[in-house]
Formats: sequence, C-alpha cells, structure tokens
Amino acid sequence: MNVTRRTALGLGAALGLAAVVPRTASAAGGVSVRPVALGGVRLLESRYLANMRRTVAYLRFVDLDRLLHTFRLNVGLPTSAEPCGGWEAPDIQLRGHTTGHLLSGLALAAANTGDAELAAKGATLVAALAACQAAAPAAGYNEGYLSAFPESDFANLEAGKSVWAPYYTIHKILAGLLDQHRLLGTAGALDVARGIARWIDARTAPLSHEAMQKVLHTEFGGMNEALANLYAITRDPLHLTLARRFDHDEIFTPLSAGQDTLAGRHANTDIAKIVGAAAEYDVTGEQRYRTIATYFWGQVVHHHSYVIGGNANAEFFGPPDQVVSQLGENTCENCNSYNMLKLGRLLFLQDPDRTEYVDHYEWTLLNQLLGEQDPDSAHGFVTYYTGLTPGTERKPKEGVTSDPGTYSSDYGNFTCDHGTGLETHVKYAENIYFTSDDTLYVNLFIPSTVDFHGASVRMETEYPYDETVRLRVDGSGSFALRVRIPSWVSYPLLTVNGSSVPAQPGRFATIRRRWRAGDVVELHLPMAARWLPAPDNPAVRALTYGPLVLAARHGSEVPPVIPTVDPRTLRREPGRAEFGVLAGERRLRLSPFLDVQHEHYSVYFASPPDRPARKTVALYPLGADLSEQTHRWPAAVLAGGAAVGERGIELDGVDGHVRLAPGLPANLTELTVSMWVRPDTIVNSARVFDLGFNAQSYLFLTPRNGNGVARCAMKLGGMEAEDFVDAAVALPAGVWTHVAVTAGAGLRLYFNGELTGMNPAPLMSPLLLGATQLNYLGRSQNPKHPYLRGAVADFRLYGRALGEEQVRALAAGQR
Repeated sequence: MNVTRRTALGLGAALGLAAVVPRTASAAGGVSVRPVALGGVRLLESRYLANMRRTVAYLRFVDLDRLLHTFRLNVGLPTSAEPCGGWEAPDIQLRGHTTGHLLSGLALAAANTGDAELAAKGATLVAALAACQAAAPAAGYNEGYLSAFPESDFANLEAGKSVWAPYYTIHKILAGLLDQHRLLGTAGALDVARGIARWIDARTAPLSHEAMQKVLHTEFGGMNEALANLYAITRDPLHLTLARRFDHDEIFTPLSAGQDTLAGRHANTDIAKIVGAAAEYDVTGEQRYRTIATYFWGQVVHHHSYVIGGNANAEFFGPPDQVVSQLGENTCENCNSYNMLKLGRLLFLQDPDRTEYVDHYEWTLLNQLLGEQDPDSAHGFVTYYTGLTPGTERKPKEGVTSDPGTYSSDYGNFTCDHGTGLETHVKYAENIYFTSDDTLYVNLFIPSTVDFHGASVRMETEYPYDETVRLRVDGSGSFALRVRIPSWVSYPLLTVNGSSVPAQPGRFATIRRRWRAGDVVELHLPMAARWLPAPDNPAVRALTYGPLVLAARHGSEVPPVIPTVDPRTLRREPGRAEFGVLAGERRLRLSPFLDVQHEHYSVYFASPPDRPARKTVALYPLGADLSEQTHRWPAAVLAGGAAVGERGIELDGVDGHVRLAPGLPANLTELTVSMWVRPDTIVNSARVFDLGFNAQSYLFLTPRNGNGVARCAMKLGGMEAEDFVDAAVALPAGVWTHVAVTAGAGLRLYFNGELTGMNPAPLMSPLLLGATQLNYLGRSQNPKHPYLRGAVADFRLYGRALGEEQVRALAAGQR
C-alpha cells in the first residue's frame, strides 16, 4: 500500500488536581476546532518520540498469526501459530481484545509516520479478520460475527450467566476497524465493521429494554462510542439506534441528574461508557449526553483522582474526596487514564474555550502515562497499575505475569493495559495542534513541527524539565496562534520577537499577525515547588514542580508507612527537576515521577502541622443534649435504633449507632479517645468507636476480637497490617466501663483508668488518620461487622496523648 503522511480528522478534588485543573464554566458551542491531521505533525527528539519508537518497534515485531490464532480456531480456519499468554490465551474469555488495539495502534502509527510497512501490516490484519468473519456462518455462527470466542458466550450473557466481557472485545475490534478506515482508508475495514453492526442488531433487537439493561451490567467497553463513530461515517440510522441501545440507564440516569453514585463502581467499565456519551452528543446534539459526560468528567477529576491524574483503587471508585484513605499498590489502572484522556479530548473539541480539559490531559500524560512505559525495554513494555501506596513499584496485573518482571512482555502476559499502551504511545501528535479557520491552537508542549497557512511552525522545548517553550516560524502567512497557558503557572511570560503579549493562567493567549520567517514566540512558565494537601488529610501532601509530580526514590527499600518529612529542608539538587528533603535524619532524593522506574517509590508525604493541636478537640456528653461542647463541631446524630437513655445513648445492636462530626482527628500527631461504654452483649468485631473512612483506614476499639480480648487498632489503606494493642481481657458485659486509647509515641489501652495493653512502637502516627469522614460509635466501617448492643456516653477527643494519671482522673468522673 502506498501511504503518505496523512490522516482523516478525529471523530468528533482530588489531591492537587483542584489546584492545577480548576473548575471553570463555559457554554458549549461557538468556535469549532479540528485536530491537525496526524500526518501533518512530526515529532522531534523528546521522551515522547522515544516512547513512540519503542512501541512502533513492537508493532513491527508482533506476529499477526499468533494474535489471529484464536480467531481462526473459532471459525475452523487452519492455524499452526503458537498461542499467546495472559488474557489472549485460548482458554480466556476476553481473548481477541488486543487485536482490536493492534488495529488502532498500527493505524495511528502509520498515519503519523507515513510508514508503509505498518500500513500494510494493518491491511493484512483487516483482510485476515474479514476472512474469519466470512467463515463464521459455516462454523455455525450468525452472519457478521467476528470474535476469538464462540457466540454462545453472548447467549449465556443474555441468559444471565456469568461471562467475562464479550461486548468489550467486540468494541475493541470495531474501534480498531474504524481507525483503520478513517486514518488509512484500509480496504475492507468499513465493510467488516458494517457486518459486525448487522450482527449486533440481530443479536440485540429481540431483547426488551429491561433485558438489554441486564446485559449492560456486564462490562461492554465503549460500544456506544464505536457505534456512534460508525454512524458519523455512514449516517446509517441503524448505527445510531445501536449506539443508543448501549446507553446504560444505571449510570446515565444519576449522572444526567447531577448525582455522583460512582463509589463502589468499576472505574474503567464506566469511563468507557461516558466516552460513548460524549460521542453520542457529537452525532445527536442532545444536551443530556453532554450533561452526562461533563458532570462525570468534573466529578472524577476533582473528587475521585489522585495527584498523578489517575483514579480508582483496585479498579473501583471510592467515595468522593478520599485519597490518602484509598492508597494501595493497585491504584490508577492505566486503562482508566487512557479513557479519561479520550473523554477530555472529546469535551475540549466540543468546548474549546475550556483549557481545563487540556490541563488534565497534559498533567495525566506527564505524570502517569508517559511513565507507564519501561524506557529500558526495546518494545515499550507497560505496567498495568500505577500504585501510590508508599514504597510500592510499578505493577503488572497479578495472576497474568507468566513472563517475569513488572511490565508487559511480547506475548506472555497480555492485558487490557498492554492493548491501550499500543495506542497511547503512538498518538501523541493528535492533540498538540488544533485549528479553527485561520487559528492554530497550541495545546501541548511536545517538540514537533506543523505547517499552517503557508508557514511552518517548529516547537522547541525541554518542557516539562525546562520552563521555556519556543515556537519558531519559517515561511510567511497571516493567522492567529492560540497558545494554552497552563493553570498551574502563576506568572507566565509570553513574547513575540521579545515583545510581551498578555497571558493569563488557565486561558489561551491569542497572537494574531502576519508571520514572517524568523519570528519567534517564547513562552516562559516559571516553575516552583508546591506542596499540595490531600482533601482527606491536610497533613499529607504531594510535591510538584511545575507540571511534574515528584516521587521519593527508595531503591530496594520499602517504607512501612507514608514518610514524614520536614518541608523546610526541601532543596534543589543537581539534575533535571531533582530535589532532596529530610525524613528524620535521612535525606530522600526526589525525582520526576515519570523518571522513576525499577525501584520502590513514594508520592505522598506527611508533615506535622505548623501549630500544636488544641488539647481538647471535641467533647460529646451524649445525653439529651447531643451538641458538641467546644462549639467547634456539629452535634452528634442518632441513627437507626439509637435513642437517648437514662445514662447516655442506648444502642439496639441491630442498626443503632451514633454519628459524630467528620474531620475530628485531622492534624493530630498525638491523640486520646476517652468515653464510657456499657456493652450488654459481647460479640466479636462489634465496635465501641470507629473513626475512619472505610474498611482499610480507621482507628477502632472492639469489645472482643477472635482472640477473646478487647482490641484497639489503627490502619491506613495500603499498610500491610494494622497497628494494634490488645487488652488483657474482653470488655465486661452489662456494666459501665471507662475506656481510653492514647496514640503517639506508643499505642496504649486503658480500662477504668488502668493500663491493660500497650504497643510501644506502632508504625503509624495518628497524623496519618486525617480528616476522617465516618466517625461512628457502636458501628464498624466494615458493613459485615455487627453493631454494638448496649450504651455509650461522654465521648472525648484530646489532641495529646494523656498520661496515666490524667486518664485515671477521667475514669474517676461521673460514672
């Protein structure tokens, strides 16, 4: 195939992120922008181009017959290829999805580079898939069926049986075919895609709306997106009908009403659906789709994302604004960010005045996706997760690592993130420059060249390590440059041939003139180190330098908890964006996170508050008056079967509990919890108190554990085990007991003023608890645990670890 450098146009509070991606308001409509064709942009030497070269090397290397093996087996065509491993193994229900990503990766790379070999390889793959589709009826499948697994998986899905994600794979194949068609005009690609659409219609048309919604409970990728994109090409009404058929009411309905119900949902399953909503808005103009997409984007970016731009812990969304309490080694699946960037790109095309979409795109690209690739691998191997618990390392998908190492491999451990990596690192050029009539938008600061209105523009920069972006003009022409000024910068300086031009953070700066050869536009973005506090723990922060998130390099060591550092000792070190900071007596080396590979790291750091905590933080007598006596906190709330009793609050052991104000233990390096409790029955794992966020981040006291004694435990998500102290006995039933827990240099437990257990060296400081959102008396963070039956009274929280005499004085009080 003879291919030139060309392409069609594309179809079309989180820790720190609120500071770098601020909320803005703008109406859709008005100016219409279009991406510069991939073939019109040439990348220059940079980390981006190096990543792309590695992925292109893999695209050249990978054996099509091995990826086609299960497709051919499925329809009875001859094959002698060696089977692949991971999620492409012959016994894995998701097999075939990587082939769809490969179609897209080949198309994107060939369109950008003009590489005839890559284009020809894509055409060969399309022809082979067409042959499999043509053989489907003879194999007993319906006309148009194309997959690497039997069609009976869809019958099982419709019958409510457990099937992994069959439509997910169909989506990847369909999307890849459309990329081959729109980017390269590959013969047969659109015909095969049409055939798949006819098969989808035949499969789903007989289903009632209710039955189809049950099908949509199983992950289906972005079927609505691919079908909307197919409709944009064909204008066949059937294809739009099919796209709408994959609108999932369970997630679309609350989002359209501005309701965040994301907690507990599988993140990448839902993100792909919302990309589909944005694509459906493009082809219908229906505001509901846009509302769904923009509200979802805003909630995820501002309330469900970590400082690197990624989201989700162990692949699931947590409650809004939980970051430190949701740390783990399996945070930030890279597929999630791949899809969030697709969504942000679509939303920017729909509303190009909102630079926050590009701000988030750049931030996530720099701090997560560039670094997902192993720079030491010739074939651009990638990770699955970008873990953020202290001392973790870049992670594969556990259970899929048939090849050694923490990255993907050539054939042994295929996953969805291997597939998205085939696209991410060959499409950098698609978002650098957009156009609108006689205006050239400069969105991303990636060294590159582009031709526009008779002139050639060359972008030269070492950004993000350097503060200067330089645009050199060759040739001449009259047009406007619109240069994005990132939101993270405070004092940008933009000049044309040395003369200053107005530039405001979070806006586009427009320069309209007749350009001549030798004109130079220079954007200076002063970078400074910033500590960005977490929404759920103001004492835990991430460190950024300009657009870069910095990470502590631990080598082979694994710190047990978040390192505590002294921000006053932060110093610049030799190298590109290198820093050092003291953690106790040890100096930690801090580097741009994207450069930290093959070693353990930490991205979050604790630092003690500047001023000492109040001695008395909160006082809740818990009688007829539920108010908090220092008047700094809201009143307690009785929930379920909780009622005011003769002495304290009576709890029914069914669902009765007391809710205290959120945020109580924030910024405490030491603390004491003091209260009275009367457990009427002693049940393992009930709670006297439980201050925390979730079943992984808490401070609790249980009357009795599995060892038959009372236990106080403290833990932060991501820790291997909890810190705890056991009492000598269980709490007695039927009598009032004063209990006190002190935490600081040690963890101590008192009953009626007497020390009953001590842990002299807990790993975790109370400082890491943070502004706990769920503070319960009589109830556990874990919904599987029983409620306390009995009564509670006189809850007190102090910002000191009280001594034995002080605890004894509290116990000698009213009861």
